[in-house]
Amino acid sequence: LPCLSTKSTVYPGCCLALSVPLLAHLHALLPQPPALTLSIGSGYGLLEAILLNPPYNVNIVGVEVQPSPNTHLPHTRHRTVPGSRFLEPLAQEAGVWMFAYPRRVGLLDEYLREHGGGKVEMVVWIGPTMDWEDYRGCFEEWQVEAKSAEEVGGRAWEVIAVARKS
Repeated sequence: LPCLSTKSTVYPGCCLALSVPLLAHLHALLPQPPALTLSIGSGYGLLEAILLNPPYNVNIVGVEVQPSPNTHLPHTRHRTVPGSRFLEPLAQEAGVWMFAYPRRVGLLDEYLREHGGGKVEMVVWIGPTMDWEDYRGCFEEWQVEAKSAEEVGGRAWEVIAVARKS
């Protein structure tokens, strides 16, 4: 895993620019073990692998579409679904869902419709500011706080939105 600095840096296979302050912010948002965080659309799994390891030690599982490009998460912390229209049933058990640079608004809507009545209490959405307006409507029944990622060590054109059940 890369050694992060205070400067936001893009690493191969990770859309989100990572930094020590950004990871500290995410760590403060995510629940402590044994509570489960499900990262939906984990890609190569770099962000999740960093959060899984010290000093963060988040109980996190990444989900990606087959064939998954995952190269960072151990097999026990990675799930796959057959296609982008399929949902991971573990979402029913996770208290927090994280979407970093999701590709499809419908996927978030489908997860909320199918598994939103489960244990999920919070959704963390991270992505480009210009995409956030498309996703905001998914959270009509939720309390949402959105801030520029730049405030917590990310890039100025990214948003970190935290939606909590009302």
